[in-house]
Amino acid sequence: MQTKNIGLRNIEVADTKISAVDGINGKLIYRGYDILDLVKKSTFEETACLLLNDDLPTKNVLSDFSTRLVETREIPKRLEENMESLPKTASPMDVLQSRVAELGMYDKEKGDDKNANYNRAISLISKIPIVVACWDRIRNGKEIIKPSEELNHPGNFLYMLTGIEPDTEIARIFDICLILHAEHSFNASTFAAREVVSTRAHMHAAVSAAVGALSGELHGGANYQVMKMLLDIGTEDRVEQYIKEKMSKGEKIMGMGHAVYKTFDPRAEVLRELSRRLSEKTGQPWYKITKKVEDITAEEMKKVKGSDIFPNVDLYSASAYYMLGIPMDLNTPIFAISRVSGWTAHIIEEKFAEAAPKPMLYRPKAVYVGKYCGPSGCEYLPIDKRDQQVPS
Repeated sequence: MQTKNIGLRNIEVADTKISAVDGINGKLIYRGYDILDLVKKSTFEETACLLLNDDLPTKNVLSDFSTRLVETREIPKRLEENMESLPKTASPMDVLQSRVAELGMYDKEKGDDKNANYNRAISLISKIPIVVACWDRIRNGKEIIKPSEELNHPGNFLYMLTGIEPDTEIARIFDICLILHAEHSFNASTFAAREVVSTRAHMHAAVSAAVGALSGELHGGANYQVMKMLLDIGTEDRVEQYIKEKMSKGEKIMGMGHAVYKTFDPRAEVLRELSRRLSEKTGQPWYKITKKVEDITAEEMKKVKGSDIFPNVDLYSASAYYMLGIPMDLNTPIFAISRVSGWTAHIIEEKFAEAAPKPMLYRPKAVYVGKYCGPSGCEYLPIDKRDQQVPS
């Protein structure tokens, strides 16, 4: 009997202290703190420090963490040169995945203890934005901009990407975006990282795998697909026809619905407001178009299936990033810029779990439903005796 492929949904595979997703009530918790409180009161640097350290940092701990982020912003010159030799048409996510693996070759940490992995985490959080910004400059034939020692983490990335220091409002909006994407329990990329490190692979190997998982359009690539949809629609008056045509063909409306949340994704709630603010600031129409996509999709879903559907994190992050002047194909790398804080926290938790039993190699069971020729298997025939007819 064939087993239904459920993608491990609702299968509990490990304990975690890092985050909790309450899909029924629309809650997201980082280390006990509600995401809606963190976006109002915290910063990405403090949130990343929280994820790695189990609680909010003291002033001295946060100061040290932020200083170390600045001190490790430089990437090896040879790595820059290697990027310059890549095809300019290479996918930013492919470039990022390969550079994360390459960064492992320059790792100066000795051993695999908890402190060494904490140091690796800081280095990766610091360097991944540098790689993304450098690649965008390289592929566009522009000179690489050296990191600033004065700007905070999100501000420095925008500066290295564009050559312009962002104003206070833009820097804060981007900072909030990074907080919202920093962590989301056992999502596909985080599970990939934990699965790889369960083999006792090193942190760079696990993060490289996570980047690969994030690249797919059903995970990190979804907000790119959302922005393509918005550009296809073009104007607010075309939304209704577009949505109805898509739904009549049984096609998915990107940015709507979530595998876990059965109500409003709290991150989408925040991003909707950020998109609105950016639309007012820039005069661009994308907030109104996106809001109408949300409304019409919800109305049509109610009519057709009698069920509710809500926006997820990708619906409004797409327009927010677009209005920040970020190239569309950098949406997913920016997701990685933020989520590396969660990935590395999970990698450390997987490696150094305190509770018994200790972490084990992930090894799920599959049900074989292939060809079966009897208890001894299929008879092996020499190649000259095999039927050459191609099966229909």
